[in-house]
Amino acid sequence: MTKLSICIPTYNRSSHLADCLNSIVLCNDQSIHKFQICVSDNNSDDDTESVVRSAQSRLNIKYHKNEANIGMTRNFLKVVSMAEGSFVWMIGDDDLLLPNAISKLINLIDKYPQVDFFYVNSFHLNTEYLKNFPSPFDTANLPKNMRPFSDWPTSGELNFLELINPRISFDFLGGIFLSVFRRNNWLQHTSVLDDAAILDNRTFSHFDNTFPHIKIFAYAFSSSQAYYNSEPLNVCLTGAREWAPMYPFVHSVRLVESLRVYRQNGLPYWQYLRCKNFALNNFVPDFINMFLKSERSGYRYIQPARLVLNACYFPNFYLSLVYFMGRRIRSLFRLLLARKKIPVLDKLS
Repeated sequence: MTKLSICIPTYNRSSHLADCLNSIVLCNDQSIHKFQICVSDNNSDDDTESVVRSAQSRLNIKYHKNEANIGMTRNFLKVVSMAEGSFVWMIGDDDLLLPNAISKLINLIDKYPQVDFFYVNSFHLNTEYLKNFPSPFDTANLPKNMRPFSDWPTSGELNFLELINPRISFDFLGGIFLSVFRRNNWLQHTSVLDDAAILDNRTFSHFDNTFPHIKIFAYAFSSSQAYYNSEPLNVCLTGAREWAPMYPFVHSVRLVESLRVYRQNGLPYWQYLRCKNFALNNFVPDFINMFLKSERSGYRYIQPARLVLNACYFPNFYLSLVYFMGRRIRSLFRLLLARKKIPVLDKLS
């Protein structure tokens, strides 16, 4: 029986996908009887298919190419529907698995049979780093000082809704590459998504086509036992996000909306309030950014007055500008220090 399906939705990022698949090859712990890889190609017009076909000689890959681009959300649903494993780990086509990640994850699944949802930590890394090395990238060349997504130090079992805590998951499970979930629970709750929303191919025009996985998670796992694994098992690459101009909108609008979905599925009221206050920690700068770049920021999808009214009851609505100025001052201070050191280095050389 297949225990784990690693699901990869992809579109026109063949070079990143080659690195991702190579990282799985380099895990050195493969067993086609325990895991499979599913790739759903959203009608790419680059060499994605040839990259997958080449990797199939070394990996157990189920590949499907959509006849047309069906949008991010429906491609998510498609790739999970292809899976045969009891558990699914959906990762980005630009993510990298760390050595022994698969065996460590399968050992966790075996050790905790009552758990339906595993949060697996990840490292940050910018895509620019990989350009210094031959392609496909060898994970032996990863830097030693990467920063983890979650600083929470203690692994262990907990209730699923306890994961909705900024000290554990600052994006409230928004990064799907952090989540390993029981496939049957997911499949039984995909109907919670609004059909009209997921058919809308405008980027992040609805909550359901921004964070479809959060909505499914909230309904499918709110009563489940979960496990938090503090040890990172993969690397999330940043810098390859086409939607980067919409980050303020995602951060201060869509993530806040995710808390309402969790609240509807049992998130305690005071926990909801604490999380919402945290999520508003950059609200005013984000709102200004959305307004100034309204053509591409997602501003057209909000009701500005209502959004501000719903946020202004929380302390971080007002403190967000203070936090922003503090970050700017620290950045300027670091820049000045760096410039001050340059003449010293010149003398030493």
